[in-house]
Amino acid sequence: MCPFRRHERGRGPRRTGVRAPTGPVPALLDGARWPRSRDLGPNFFPSRPYWIRCGGGRITRVTVNSTHWPVVPFRVSVAGHVVKVGWFLAERDPHELLLLSYRMGHWNLLVVPPQTTPVSAAWPMAAASDPLGTSTASRLTEEAARLRTVSETDRAGVSDRTSAA
Repeated sequence: MCPFRRHERGRGPRRTGVRAPTGPVPALLDGARWPRSRDLGPNFFPSRPYWIRCGGGRITRVTVNSTHWPVVPFRVSVAGHVVKVGWFLAERDPHELLLLSYRMGHWNLLVVPPQTTPVSAAWPMAAASDPLGTSTASRLTEEAARLRTVSETDRAGVSDRTSAA
């Protein structure tokens, strides 16, 4: 089963202007990716990634904000085909990755920082996969950091109280 929802595009007469959505507002994020490193090469694109082929479609392009990526290659060879990589500063959320497929549309993914612990990564990954989610990748990253700080403060307070007793 494909881990990402497909963005449906209506087919109607071509018009200029903006129409109000008729159904529910789609989520801003379609899921999350938790890479092992900030290398967009082999660590980010394993030789047989489950998400490169999704529902018959093939990922052909990836875009990232280059703020958190030290090296961004132009192309990456993945599972027998080439994925083109684009990077932007102002247009892309620094904590988001965009996957594009000619046949299946696109997926906006939260990028969980590689150094994140499994416990700390669980909440933002689940929140990014919520079909009713309205948070951006940066907002989820900020909220996860805030929750981590609150949790660490609570643990420090408990250990201080137990050592004083």
